Amino acid sequence: MKKLLLGILAFFLAVYVILCIGLYFYQEKIIFYPEKLTENYKFKFDNDFEEVTIRTKDNKNLNAVLFKAQNPKGVIFYLHGNGGSIKGWGEVAPLYRSMNYDTFILDYRGYGKSEDKINSKDQLFSDVENAYQELLKRYPENRIIILGYSVGTGLAAKLASEHHAKLLILQAPYYSIEDEMSQKFSFLPRFLLKYNFETSKYLKAVASPVVIFHGNKDEVINYKASLKLKNNFKKGDSLIILKDQYHNGITDNLDYQKAMKIILDSDEK
Repeated sequence: MKKLLLGILAFFLAVYVILCIGLYFYQEKIIFYPEKLTENYKFKFDNDFEEVTIRTKDNKNLNAVLFKAQNPKGVIFYLHGNGGSIKGWGEVAPLYRSMNYDTFILDYRGYGKSEDKINSKDQLFSDVENAYQELLKRYPENRIIILGYSVGTGLAAKLASEHHAKLLILQAPYYSIEDEMSQKFSFLPRFLLKYNFETSKYLKAVASPVVIFHGNKDEVINYKASLKLKNNFKKGDSLIILKDQYHNGITDNLDYQKAMKIILDSDEK
């Protein structure tokens, strides 16, 4: 009987170790779901746009698209979620164009027409920083709005903590990736996590105004994460809970659109 119990224990221990190894070495496949496009793929968008190549520190080419408004007040640097590519994410641009803002969308490594693949948190931070430097060549910093959605919220908050953008907007953010992991995979050790984007920590260092939008029916990242982030707000920051909104489709939410119009219009006064 003792041998049987030891055998069962050894089996479950082996399964646990395999799970831990799998989590560590396959994190990129668990977190990121890129849509790959061919190098010569031609984007088809209704509005005026320009493709921009971002050169990384290790000499890789990342693809970005700048969607242009007729009389832009500034630009929104949109850091998208963990799936798809600019091919689909470009659908958010018309809303901001209607508010007289250009929209700049970067495809991370391995997404769309961007080269290489994601292999570290610092690599992602560096790539986003390089893209921001490209924007600074085109716009004064007080005309740049950083907007992150889902996975992109950690990247957006980190970038904003190191610059003085006009505004930081977060859609469906997490408190930290570690916090999300503890809720969904509490049995796994935290030290295995290579992509612990600490949104809560970054927010404390953000000098720009912050606005967070989160759906109260978000089935991926519970809106309670944003309630926790609110504890790191400075004076003037705000949290807007969108009623009956799930994780996807925030840009199409009418309450979001109305709020954004007020925010962007009031900023001009």
